[in-house]
Amino acid sequence: MNFRRFAILNVLRNKRIYMAHFLSSAFSVMIFFTYALLLFHPDLKGELVSSSGTLSRLGTIGMQVSEVIIFVFSFFFLLYSVGAFLKLRKKEFGILILLGMSRRQLNRMLFVENAWIGLAALAFGIGIGLIFAKLILLASAQLLAIEDGLRFYVPLKAVLLTVVAYGVLFLMIASLTSVMAGKERVAELILAEDKPKPEPAASPWLSALAVLLLAAGYGVVLDFAINRHFSFQQLLAGVVLSIAGTYFLFTQTSVYALRALRGKKLFFRRTNMLTLSELTYRMRDNAATFFIVAVVSAVAFTGIGTTLALGDPGLAAMYNPYAYSYTAYSEDNAKEPAKVAEIGQTLRKAGHSYTVHSVLPLQTDTSYSLVKLSEYNQLAADLGYPAEALGGDGEAFLTPSYLWQKEDWEQSGNPAGVDENGTGANAAPAELAVGSLKADAQIVRYVPRIVLPDIGYAGTLVVTDGLYDRLLKGVTDKTSLSRTYLFVVPDWQKTVALSKGLVDRINNDGSGNDYLRSLALEWVSSKQENGMLFIVSGLVGIVFFTFAASTIYFRLYADMDRNERQYGMIAKVGLSGKELSRIVTRQLFVMFFVPLLMALVHSSVAFFALQLLVDYSVVAHSLAIFASFAAIQLVYFLVARWRAVEHLQRRLAEPGLTR
Repeated sequence: MNFRRFAILNVLRNKRIYMAHFLSSAFSVMIFFTYALLLFHPDLKGELVSSSGTLSRLGTIGMQVSEVIIFVFSFFFLLYSVGAFLKLRKKEFGILILLGMSRRQLNRMLFVENAWIGLAALAFGIGIGLIFAKLILLASAQLLAIEDGLRFYVPLKAVLLTVVAYGVLFLMIASLTSVMAGKERVAELILAEDKPKPEPAASPWLSALAVLLLAAGYGVVLDFAINRHFSFQQLLAGVVLSIAGTYFLFTQTSVYALRALRGKKLFFRRTNMLTLSELTYRMRDNAATFFIVAVVSAVAFTGIGTTLALGDPGLAAMYNPYAYSYTAYSEDNAKEPAKVAEIGQTLRKAGHSYTVHSVLPLQTDTSYSLVKLSEYNQLAADLGYPAEALGGDGEAFLTPSYLWQKEDWEQSGNPAGVDENGTGANAAPAELAVGSLKADAQIVRYVPRIVLPDIGYAGTLVVTDGLYDRLLKGVTDKTSLSRTYLFVVPDWQKTVALSKGLVDRINNDGSGNDYLRSLALEWVSSKQENGMLFIVSGLVGIVFFTFAASTIYFRLYADMDRNERQYGMIAKVGLSGKELSRIVTRQLFVMFFVPLLMALVHSSVAFFALQLLVDYSVVAHSLAIFASFAAIQLVYFLVARWRAVEHLQRRLAEPGLTR
């Protein structure tokens, strides 16, 4: 047997330990290859179908950044996993050195082992990526709303980039194993597993600090959303405070809380003494693991959930809630009635129900745009909003026409003199001038709903019909007026196909006197942009979550030998198989779901803050993300519990182990 074969057989004999390391490595290779597959795709290098060059460039940059993120994170993750497994093999290293192996030979053996694992993971990851390449391209085309799909191609550049990048990474990891193996003496290596652990200790002050840091972090993030500060520094400060609080929560608060249970009735009930005592040690030993898993999982949940929310149709409807907005730029436009009728006829032929009402804004010399109260209420009713009322010609109310306008006004808290209660009782009357005619109107309130999109850049005032008709007489050039017809279609997301031809016919007829906007086409454009974001953040999030789950696996099997000895000794005094199963289940439940619970709390705060920033519900997206990852974690937990209990029971049943 040569030295290389000896190293390979070492890996095969320790396949239970190295399996998670191998699969996680292969999975990160596959995701990296997937990004490279899309990055070099000929249909994504120029312009996306029905999209802009800016979008294509942003998507390319996003892919490149994601490649770097996955590569860097893979390096640190694989370094951590290799270090964890080397600790498990210290006794084996001590025996090999005792039998005559030199330190140089030991380092060479570790290099060969990790190099072969990396090579196998590289080949397996690229192979799986090639097998699922067509499916990945189909899914990406769906997310990017590319009707003709993404053609399949031979990704030679993607394969070459993945081989070079991860080949270098695995060689770096293999080269660092000699450093991680340490320089302990033979006796220290052999007795490493038998060293007694010191009793866990926790500071009550640091335990309280964890709660304060978490509260402060959540408060800063919510203040960012509620008051719409939009400060990167503030958001970063909130995230840093939350991460620091999470660290102290696992390293201090959890241990302190478990130690506080000693002497309580709960502590002495059934096997709770054993469970809680062992859990105290596990929380101390696994604090760093729990911290990493919680933070990484929270990043995965928040990234994917936020991107799903960005792809929601409600995002496009926030700017303009109407399926079609047809604007005739002259009151004497002869084609106006025919084109309005054409839009309605096209919708009816396609089986869509709709309502349509028009609005004729009136521009004043003081920058405000005026709209009739009756026209406003017709459109508000179409959108399901309550009707508004005014007390007379001397009253008006303010309403936003742009999303940025709405956000700016809400952030300032005092739009056009309207006080914090939404009334304008203390505001000075607005002076309205149209040509030679003038009038004053008191702004009595602010209505924060976009019912009149893209009407008044400096603000839109809704006035009584009488005041509007009186000021309309001041317009000397009627051709300067623009009437807009606003169509409400309940299932507007299904109008993409018919909208393309309709918009092309109306906007390109050569007259230049009118313009048609389609909400469905704007949503598709937004979906393409956010689809790219979903691919970027989604795959990165999945990688992060997989690494987090693998980290738990590493800790589980790092403690397996110790558990066998511990439960073997306890079995001597009568521990039954049912009690063993209960104890293992509780401990595994903590390992799998406590970090996940913390990640859900972090993500819930993030989604709540996001909900405060948008006018459509993100609850469905957040619940879908939570349910999906919780289900995956549950399956993983059940499989790990089954394997752990079966393994321990089989070991305890071996002759001489419990005697």
